[in-house]
Amino acid sequence: MKTTIQGLIFLFISMQTFAQSSAIEQEVINLSKEKWQWMADKNVDKLKDLFDDKSVFVHMGGSWGKERELQVIESGGIHYKKADIHDVSVEIIDNTAILLNRITLLAVVGGNEVTNPFIVTEVYVKKNDKWRMGSLSFTKTMTPPPARK
Repeated sequence: MKTTIQGLIFLFISMQTFAQSSAIEQEVINLSKEKWQWMADKNVDKLKDLFDDKSVFVHMGGSWGKERELQVIESGGIHYKKADIHDVSVEIIDNTAILLNRITLLAVVGGNEVTNPFIVTEVYVKKNDKWRMGSLSFTKTMTPPPARK
């Protein structure tokens, strides 16, 4: 009987831990989706709060920090019009979340509308109970994602 009770307690604690982990992953996924919308809307006020002061951004044309990324978005140097998200995964390591998106990005770059398939790596760090973006990196893939059925 004692073994059964210990087993049930262990199962209950495991389920709670899994539920908490899933909730954290979903929180980061939702934040990422909001970020794509803020980028499309050129909402630099929201992005300024999200991007950590030490954040880095890696694009096909270069890499830079927070202030340059905000300038690029606000000026329309890159207008992230729409990110179609095909797959998303999140790994939590202590106070760090690593999110991978497989997307098709419709953007305006240098006045030209372009569509590219990317795997996007987003790194978030939890500071003072708030997720802050530490890194955003775009890796262009050679083939577009498979069509959805």
